[in-house]
Amino acid sequence: MVIDRSLLTGSTTTLILKLLEEGDMYGYQMIEVLAERSDDTFQLRAGTLYPILHGLEKDGMLESYEWKEEGERARKYYHLTVKGKKLLEKKTAEWEEYTRAVNKVLRRRKEYETVQR
Repeated sequence: MVIDRSLLTGSTTTLILKLLEEGDMYGYQMIEVLAERSDDTFQLRAGTLYPILHGLEKDGMLESYEWKEEGERARKYYHLTVKGKKLLEKKTAEWEEYTRAVNKVLRRRKEYETVQR
């Protein structure tokens, strides 16, 4: 099933923060991990990801640094700050409340349809 992009847009920041809570990552790595863990539901493009990362960094939610592995080019890694962890907690609580409310409405509709039959 193809999911409406507007549903995905609101959750992207939270998903990025969650990935970085697990450990430092570089941009392309985040794109790959999100796609893999979501069975390709989240297929971010660099043009979508990097403005989000830069905004979070500007707001003090992330810090970045360059790291070069032996024989590879340098990559820019992102690290979640204490401020970013607090934002993740807030965003996670908001998401849980939102999905709880949506599910209540959807279940109610289903119950109503069952009663009407």
